[in-house]
Parts: sequence; C-alpha cells; structure tokens
Amino acid sequence: METDLTWLLLKGGRTIRDRHHKDDPVVWGDCPTHAVLIEHPEGRVLWDTGVPRDWEQRWAPTGFHDFFPVKEPVDGPGYLDTSLASLELAPEDIDILVLSHLHFDHAANARDFAGGKTRIVVNDKELEGARKIDGYSAGAHIVGDYDGLPFETVSGDVDILPGISVIETPGHTWGTMSLKVDLPEEGTKIFTSDAVYLSDSWGPPAVGAAIVWDNLQWLESVEKLRDIAEKTGADVIFGHDAEQAKTLRYAPDGMYR
Repeated sequence: METDLTWLLLKGGRTIRDRHHKDDPVVWGDCPTHAVLIEHPEGRVLWDTGVPRDWEQRWAPTGFHDFFPVKEPVDGPGYLDTSLASLELAPEDIDILVLSHLHFDHAANARDFAGGKTRIVVNDKELEGARKIDGYSAGAHIVGDYDGLPFETVSGDVDILPGISVIETPGHTWGTMSLKVDLPEEGTKIFTSDAVYLSDSWGPPAVGAAIVWDNLQWLESVEKLRDIAEKTGADVIFGHDAEQAKTLRYAPDGMYR
C-alpha cells in the first residue's frame, strides 16, 4: 500500500491527506504489509494474509481506499495467492492460519482458508470486538472479511507450536497480537504486526499513531515487546516499515532458518 505516513507516526505539523492530495506538501510514502510462512516439523503456519485483489471495491464503502491505495496492479503477482503459488502451495496446504488482528490489510484473504483443512486462530478479545460491529464496517474492520469463519480463539501469550508463539499486544485494536518465532539457526524473530508500525514508532520513547484504539494499552504493548526483545535478543520486524522491508528476505528466493 501507500499512504500519508501521518497515519503511522504522529508528528507535529502533519495533517492526514488522501491520495487525491498526495502531491501536496505532506509525507506520502509506501506502507508495505506482509504475510509470514513458517515451515515447522508439526505443520505449516501462516501469519496474516495481506490485502485483497479487489481492494478498491471492497474498501470503497469505508473510504479507506483513498487513504491506503494498493500500488500493486490487481492482476499483479504481489498478492497472497501468487505468493503461495510461487512456493507450489495453495490455501489447503496451510495447517494453521494465525491472524494478528482482523483489519482489512491483515485478514482480507482469510476466507481462502475456510475449506476445513486450516485452523484459523485469532485473539478472543479481537473476535469479541469485531463481532459487535453492525453494518458493513467500523474503522478498518470489514465484517465480510471474517464473518462466519470457523475461528479458534486464544487469550494472552500462547504457544501455537513449539518455538512459535503469539504475544497479546492490544492497543491498535482490542486484541492485536504479535508473533514470536525461535529459529534454530538465526535466533528469535518478533513480528509486531500493527502493535508497532515503524522503527520510528519503536523508539525509545515510543511514538504513537493515528490508528490506535487505546493509546495507553498501545504504549504498554510496545514496552512489553521491547522487554521480550531485550531478554531474547530478538530481531524485531515492524508491521508497515518501508525502509526495513527493503532489508528483509522474501520467498521464494529467500528465507530465514
């Protein structure tokens, strides 16, 4: 995606603009989102599902299509289905799908995994809040993305499989989770999802953002992640950091071991 970066980092003098005013003197830039595939001896785990190909139509009723347009052409390769296909995989090859939260750029393709072969895991507080939404959407939650899916809920910090755990990091939404993966060769990785958007958000001190449900819980979650990262020596991968994204390895050509 791309957006006015004020959504992701609150700084003095910034005003949020839409794509029709992106050439005005504002900070407009890339806002990448990602999915993470984990090959584990006990099964394949997928973390988040990225944005949908029909983003413009699906997001139009929310108004966010003008604030977070997707740069990838709708027939381009940069979507989840083609990413899986590049690894000779399909949704039915995924054993566990873990959704960091249910916003439209993280859970939009979750229905692809509703065939009964994939456990779909979400935080219990996230699902409780999302199910209370009336109508098409509320904020960045689009009911049609997740309504009726056979969710399995977790609460708190939970092991998904040995070496793979979720960390409850609310604040961005009711039940945003981060992902911790202990790799045998390259150590611990923490994927913050939207608990922390950017390295500039991380600080210290942590710097807030425009899309935050509870600012106090958000700050507490950042410090919780910081404490875990310091204790484990983890590399921290932020949810929407364009500069950090340039340094990461991507399938099918790269991986972390």
